[in-house]
Amino acid sequence: MATDSRSAEPASAPAAEAIGSAGFVHLVARADGDALAASGLLARALADRGTPFQVSVGPTVADRTERVRDRQAAADDVTVAIGAVDADATRLDADDRPATLAALEAVRGLEASPDHVLALAGLVAAGVEPGAGESEWVLETARSQGLVDRRPGVAVPTTDPVDGLAHSTRLRAPWSGDLSATRTALEELGVDLTAPEEFDADARRTIGSAVALDIVGDDEAVPAAAETVQRVLRPYATPDAPFATVGGYADVLEATARTKPGTGAALAMGHDAREPALDAWREHGRRAHAALEAGSTGRYDGLFVVGIDDGPVEAVAGIAAAYRSPEATVLAVGDGEAAIATRGGEPLGATVEAVARELEEVGIEGVAYDGGRRRGYLRYDPAVDESTLIQIVRDRR
Repeated sequence: MATDSRSAEPASAPAAEAIGSAGFVHLVARADGDALAASGLLARALADRGTPFQVSVGPTVADRTERVRDRQAAADDVTVAIGAVDADATRLDADDRPATLAALEAVRGLEASPDHVLALAGLVAAGVEPGAGESEWVLETARSQGLVDRRPGVAVPTTDPVDGLAHSTRLRAPWSGDLSATRTALEELGVDLTAPEEFDADARRTIGSAVALDIVGDDEAVPAAAETVQRVLRPYATPDAPFATVGGYADVLEATARTKPGTGAALAMGHDAREPALDAWREHGRRAHAALEAGSTGRYDGLFVVGIDDGPVEAVAGIAAAYRSPEATVLAVGDGEAAIATRGGEPLGATVEAVARELEEVGIEGVAYDGGRRRGYLRYDPAVDESTLIQIVRDRR
């Protein structure tokens, strides 16, 4: 797990300059919604310029590094990394800033027009509220062009609220992951679920209020759930985008980046991948909620641990951190993989790398890792004792 040759401190300006003179561009992205959106923004700009390109997604630093090193590059080829790599590549993003913002700067540097809805979805996937901080101009531009409109309701990707709420990993209620239970809960509201496209503001407000009450009123919900749920209420509707809301779009990007990266890359590039992306999102959400429901839990000083037999560990860690954990940091442990999520805003790249190093130092084989904003991922020999991993993570928090 060498880091001596890791790409230089990222900056979007060098990336834009390198891309501008390239004959071919290889985009190598981290496996999350933020990086996927960033790759899509750059890919669309390259397509507009007529520059050939390839997009690949790697879930760990080692995976991305291998893809960079295995490629036989021509003299005018450029490799742009979205996420850390241990190879010679131009790094687009910084660990403490969304990759989507860096991609927007690079696209503007290439004098191209970005897809503002995709950018907003990438920012939401990175944990940024639309319009907050540096994203203010993105939201205002989207609003002025009629691309987004804030309305009552919940941020899901589908028009059908039953489908959207049951499979969303951006919320956790007693009925999450179960279509039948979700439908039963909504039928009690007196809203006509057969014609969701005809919902008025009152119907959407009724659903949003009921969802919020179900979430915060759940016996397993922690106080932080009351704040977290606000992020999925009163969504930005996207009438001309592939998905119904910005937040729902972000959820689909996250799901496809982790489980169907080829589909996710095609979606971010603007290809017609809506239906396969939704299929992947549904399966991802169903498995995540089922795993959390069946998982074991343990509380340590500053760390909440969820043990699962099968399921997407990153999604489980994220949901638990947002709605179930009494601690700010969650470790979800699966079979040969684990994920760390936090309610705080600090990057976890350095923490996860330190954990990976320590696992190697105690003789664990097959260790690989990745880290981003509020998230970290580890892959290792499945024979590792869970208590060993827990202790190492506790020591690093």
